[in-house]
Amino acid sequence: MIKAVMLDWAGTMVDYGCFAPLHVFVHVFARRGIEVTVEEARGPMGMLKRDHIQAMCNMERIAALWESKFGNLPTEADIDALYADFEPMLFSTLHEYATPVPGAVDLTARLREQGIVIGSTTGYTRPMMDIVCKSAGTQGYAPDSLVTPDEVAAGRPYPWMIYRNAELLGVYPMHHIVKAGDTVSDMQEGVHAGCWTVGVILGSSELGMSEAEVEACEPEELDRRKKAVAVRLTAAGAHYIAESIGELDQIIARIHVRLEKGERP
Repeated sequence: MIKAVMLDWAGTMVDYGCFAPLHVFVHVFARRGIEVTVEEARGPMGMLKRDHIQAMCNMERIAALWESKFGNLPTEADIDALYADFEPMLFSTLHEYATPVPGAVDLTARLREQGIVIGSTTGYTRPMMDIVCKSAGTQGYAPDSLVTPDEVAAGRPYPWMIYRNAELLGVYPMHHIVKAGDTVSDMQEGVHAGCWTVGVILGSSELGMSEAEVEACEPEELDRRKKAVAVRLTAAGAHYIAESIGELDQIIARIHVRLEKGERP
């Protein structure tokens, strides 16, 4: 039935809360005197990082601040300069943000026991992922395939990374694949590829909380925040919402029932 899963990395399988790139995005704008919010920095999360910076520059408030300070809206050259600052800053800390989230390693073992292969997509480039993969691998997580946005025509929300993974893994048709991730662009990627698409709440960039913050949060407030994330991911096309990535195989069992009835994503 389901033959493969396509898993996002940061905020889904590693880096609980997706913190590795967050502060770097804030910092590169601050160096130019543009104060961006955490919410603005998180908004395009999951995209190729240069595309992410471009999306931030296109935000109305940030664009207005830039124009007020520099006399013009951000140009392609400005975006290139921001990215040139961003990349080395991220490289210097990436290895610290590759710890698998709770339940991720056990999930992959259960999936493989069912004969389900594991592909992966990301907003990081291949050189960035070389660092993340090495660190995550020493901690027990290594998918069967990885495609990065610099290896295809375009990153998320386009489906090309999923298609390339499917080719590498020999899996087809696309309704035999589940895509899981933690951002709006993840959901769009999965839907555009024709996959069953699952949004993950705990550990996600959308929730934006560390494990300690989740544990310390008042239950009613945490529930409110989780519901808000579920609404955003569902609006972006998620067929299912998982509270944590460890629930993915339970959702796959539910998808099997629908596939047996002839249903498609």
